[in-house]
Amino acid sequence: MILRTVPKGVERVNLDQILEDGLGWMEDEKPLGYIVLSTRVRLARNIAGHPFTDKITPRAEGEIHKTIETVLSTRGRLKNGVYVRLRDLSTRQLMLLFEKHLISQELINRGARSGAIISDEGRMSLMIGEEDHLRIQALVGGFQLDRCWKMVEDLEADLREAIDFAYHPRFGFLTACPTNTGTGLRASVLIHLPGLVLTKEIGKVLKGISQIGLTFRGIYGEGSDVVGNFFQISNQTTLGKSEAELLSHLETVTKQVIEYEENARAILMRDAKDQLEDKIWRAYGLLLYARSIANEEGMNLLSAIRLGVSLKLIPGLRVSTLNKLLVYSQATHLEARSNKELSQEEQDRARAEMMRGMLSGARKGD
Repeated sequence: MILRTVPKGVERVNLDQILEDGLGWMEDEKPLGYIVLSTRVRLARNIAGHPFTDKITPRAEGEIHKTIETVLSTRGRLKNGVYVRLRDLSTRQLMLLFEKHLISQELINRGARSGAIISDEGRMSLMIGEEDHLRIQALVGGFQLDRCWKMVEDLEADLREAIDFAYHPRFGFLTACPTNTGTGLRASVLIHLPGLVLTKEIGKVLKGISQIGLTFRGIYGEGSDVVGNFFQISNQTTLGKSEAELLSHLETVTKQVIEYEENARAILMRDAKDQLEDKIWRAYGLLLYARSIANEEGMNLLSAIRLGVSLKLIPGLRVSTLNKLLVYSQATHLEARSNKELSQEEQDRARAEMMRGMLSGARKGD
């Protein structure tokens, strides 16, 4: 029996609030927000006595959902969060949550039996029935590994008071994928590296981090392409090291990458300032006046403008506004804004219109 608390009902915020906004983490611009978009920490956990998600029975899965809802009704950072079952959400609602980075594509792929609890304007979430029974996630803006770790550590401690997690004295926490066994920790930093790309040093940097136990992916993590010079850097293994060691290693390497990026930007400003300014202002002009913009093109243009803002070449724009544009320009957010399905051509027109509006408003100080 895994249920050890008395059900009292979860106090839920409005799901519509999360779907409409849910980007509280993007307001956390600092520290180093001009280079680091966000920091995320996830913990994978499984409940002792139950098969992994691929083999679990519907009855046991229902018991897990009931247990989690009960625990979080009385304690934890997610107490006032919204609790959803995927079977109750439309495809559009699911994709809105995914594009906001609040749930994973893997959770969506698992189907109707999965669920999630989302709280703190999207900064905290708990995915239920993903690859593992539980995925505890904290997501904040800027470079804040310590803050992220404290958030997931506190929630995991609340859960552990009422739930027995699958644990082996030699191997640590047991997970469905062997690469997550041990701490079950995946920490990542979403970082903007246009300087290294423009100076053609990015290949060396990425090769270097791959040789010291880290990996890189695109803006939406595993399986996503790198576009707009946005790279997600994370630890590759979790076994044999403590959480503190894994986080310290990622922090040290990320700081080194940030230093490389800052040096690259300084070189560009010194040796190719005219060309750099032309690239940045051309991108700004296109987004202010274009009538049709494809997704990848939009990401690349936003990347150039973000570089311009960080170098103080473009006044009157906030980094958080550009971060939100990265999300609002995605297909499902455009359809939600238009309240209808859009063809590719219609998406490109809607994206251009949305970007024109937000950038013009920001320029006027609205």
